[in-house]
Formats: sequence, structure tokens, C-alpha cells
Amino acid sequence: MKENEMIFGTRAVIEAIQAGKEVDKILMRRDLQGDLSRELFQIVRDTTIPLQRVPQEKLDRLTKKNHQGVIAFISAVTYQKLEDIVPFLYENGKDGFIVLLDGVTDVRNFGAIARSCDCSGVDVLVIPARNSVSVNADAVKTSAGALHTLPVCKEPSINEAIKFLKNSGYRIIAATEKADKNYTTVDYAGPVAIVMGGEDFGISMDNLRICDEMVRIPILGNISSLNVSAAAAVLMYEVVRQRAV
Repeated sequence: MKENEMIFGTRAVIEAIQAGKEVDKILMRRDLQGDLSRELFQIVRDTTIPLQRVPQEKLDRLTKKNHQGVIAFISAVTYQKLEDIVPFLYENGKDGFIVLLDGVTDVRNFGAIARSCDCSGVDVLVIPARNSVSVNADAVKTSAGALHTLPVCKEPSINEAIKFLKNSGYRIIAATEKADKNYTTVDYAGPVAIVMGGEDFGISMDNLRICDEMVRIPILGNISSLNVSAAAAVLMYEVVRQRAV
């Protein structure tokens, strides 16, 4: 990550949060103490910003500047709220099309997924506040600029986002190798949300349990699965295909 996408120092990070800057995450030196660090903890507690305690060496690797034991990473986008977007879609007579990412951490995968979302008419892309990608300039570049216009929601948890969407009339379809159904056999009509899992572990069991359908993409070669960005594009365009009929 480039240094112009970071904020250094406890006071500077506190002021950035209070000024409403979109902070993706904060790294704090493991043994940092004092009134300012306690004030930062207090402020972060009321937000969805992840704060991680790390060794001094990790901070030193990120910058040669005087970071004072605290580095914050600034998001390249302004996040929307799912609870605002869903009513807006209904008010405009749209069958909402939403993609949720459960644990996707690779910036290039995220950027490629955002690009496919834009191309296939997805209304909003949802990520969790923790254990997720940082939406930085590299993500925007990989998305071919799609992240400048595609609404992105950072929610406290994907599980809660799924429950909210279900209560709002959405059918939730999870892409997983654990499924028996082929992705083409499911009906994607009406308000629909697709859940894609992270690169290493896929969709968590807690989230799979509350999805309405589980689907799989057939794999005919020797490699066991598609890259998550390729799999996401396949499912998005099945939605496009069915809705065009």
C-alpha cells in the first residue's frame, strides 16, 4: 500500500475518524500505552473499524516515517449503508441484485469482482468490516474504475447482512463446492443476493446455514475450483441470462 493511503500517529488517526474519513483498518504497536491510545480505543469501539495489535517491526516495514506506533489505512471509496440502499431499490421498482463477499482478502480478486458487478448490473457489493479486503487504489485500478460508481457497503458482519436481506424479501444464493445443485437450475427472478466465499475457506458454515439455496459450478478439468472472481462472474451472468429471457 502506498504511503499516501495511510495516516500515521495516534492523534492524526483520531482526528481522521472524527472528521469522517473512511478508515479501512488500524494497526497499533502491541505494547503501546497512554491516554491517546486509550482515547483511540474508545473511539474505534463505536465504529466497525478493525484495530489490530502488531509488532513494531510490521509497522516499520510499512513506512520509514515516524508512525508513533499507529498506522491507519484509508479507503479509496465512500461506503454506503445496506439499510439505505435496499429501500431505495424497492422504491424505484427494481428487483435488486446484490453480491456479498464472505472473507475475500485478495485485492485483485476484489477489483475483478467489482468490475464484473458493474458489467452485469449488480446494484451493490457488500463486504464485512473484518477479515476482508482493503479497498485501496490497487482495488480501484483492478476494477477498471468500477469502484468509482458501484455502491460498496461495509457491514459489521455478512451474517447480519444476509438476515437483513432475507427479512427484506431477498432470496440468498450461496456459491459453494458443498452444493448438489448446478447453478443453472436455480431461479434468480425477483430480488436476489449471491454470496461468494473467500479464497482459502469459502463461505463460513454459519453463513451457509441461513442461505436459501446452495449452488455449484461444474468443474470438468483437473483443478478443483475456479478462482473466486471467475466464479462470481459466472453466477452474475447466469442472473443476467435468466432476467433477459
